[in-house]
Amino acid sequence: MKLSLDLHVHSNRSPDGRMGVEEITKIARERGLDAVAICDHDLPYTGPAQCNGVLLIPGVEVSTTQGHLLGLFVEHVSGSRDLPASAAEIREKGGLAVLAHPFQHRREVEPLLPLVPSLDGVEVWNSRANRKNPRANQMAADFAQAQGLPPFAGSDAHLPQEIGNGRILVEAQACTLPALRGALLEGKGQVSGRDGRALWVARSQYTKLKKTNGSLVRYGKWAAFAVRCAWRDFVK
Repeated sequence: MKLSLDLHVHSNRSPDGRMGVEEITKIARERGLDAVAICDHDLPYTGPAQCNGVLLIPGVEVSTTQGHLLGLFVEHVSGSRDLPASAAEIREKGGLAVLAHPFQHRREVEPLLPLVPSLDGVEVWNSRANRKNPRANQMAADFAQAQGLPPFAGSDAHLPQEIGNGRILVEAQACTLPALRGALLEGKGQVSGRDGRALWVARSQYTKLKKTNGSLVRYGKWAAFAVRCAWRDFVK
């Protein structure tokens, strides 16, 4: 059967996330998704396995000194700041280590090459990645192909409007965690997506300010950022 997956969604357990699992899965179902991976910042997902008819893939987005790393199909990760060490832990626990939006903040390929042996795949579509580097997703796709790594895709949704803006269609025997894990590793998934709005990033950053009791100075900086995001969306 063909199954549509969004492999990078943040819940309200992330500092900048605004959605609970119930809302995430309701929207995912409406948008034709069969499964979503909950990948909160440095906080593995340990909630229900299914909700509203949508399979929930346990995951985490680990912040490392070499960039962000998605751990998929794994519930317990300590999260080392060293990417290869964190990837090794994810793989030891049966999960998949996926390099997240690798060119969102960089354009150089060379620093990523030593990381390749640690990886199970590359996120080649992320609906937020092209905001700073218009070629971020294309560069990620080129990198994955050149290194023989399977493609992965996700929306990086923090808001309801973003769910499903990055997805991968796979052929799997069943909509179960083992079947999806195997299908993704085959590297034959069909990736699709659309860029999100810059203002959505600003809105999620506003959520983070509220949750962390941001100072007036930080709110001032956010306001300037929000204006730039609104202008970028208008121009685009």
